[in-house]
Amino acid sequence: MKRTSLTVAGVIAAAAMAFGAHAKTKPSPEPIADTPFMNAVSSYILLDRTGSMSDIWDEALGSVNAYAAAVGKVEDGEADDLETSVTLAVFDHQEGFQFDVLRKEIEPDAWTDVTNDEVSPRGMTPLFDAINRTITMAEADNPEKAVIVIMTDGHENSSREVTREGAKAALDRAEARGWEVVFLGAEFASFGDADAVGVSSNKQMAVSAGTLSVTQERLAKKARDYGKGVSEEIEFDAEDRAIAEEEDVKDRKGSNR
Repeated sequence: MKRTSLTVAGVIAAAAMAFGAHAKTKPSPEPIADTPFMNAVSSYILLDRTGSMSDIWDEALGSVNAYAAAVGKVEDGEADDLETSVTLAVFDHQEGFQFDVLRKEIEPDAWTDVTNDEVSPRGMTPLFDAINRTITMAEADNPEKAVIVIMTDGHENSSREVTREGAKAALDRAEARGWEVVFLGAEFASFGDADAVGVSSNKQMAVSAGTLSVTQERLAKKARDYGKGVSEEIEFDAEDRAIAEEEDVKDRKGSNR
């Protein structure tokens, strides 16, 4: 009986040693690489393509293309930790409300320049309808951070889908989500419509035709800072207004300021 007990004990000991040896030689799992955190911002440019834009149309399109390039540009020493996309919609009223999305959530590297061959001025200005449609589109996309850029050279004169109050309600929803809305007057300095729909005066600016592109480039940099959390909001300062030649536009075109 004693010999049997010793034999069983020996078997158990040998099995334990073998298991231990196996456990020691089992390879460790590969470490899981950390996924770098990426900020993100989506830009929505709403461009007035009504007939009165004809004289500055080349500059207007050039400025949109400049924004798309600049919003994806990583400056020297800047961390490359921002995902960006640009959506472009144009609007007018010609035999009804026309709202065409020419670029949808395009990353800057994939952007192709918008040209006269693709879109040209015509019709009247359903600004309130266009604002409402843009915000509705952005809400469907549901970005965490968005910059809405409204660029026009004239007053609302032909909306049928929503009233001024409806457009304001849409922008109120955008503001409640923390999105930024800016209003650029292209050779235009009368901001009654912008005031009426709730765009803050520090986010409105008159811009001369010759400075549209540089203004949009500067705005794109502000959008990047907002997307990264460097700035909580986008607003135009005295330097922006000087570069945009705002006072010259006011002198030439008149202003409600």
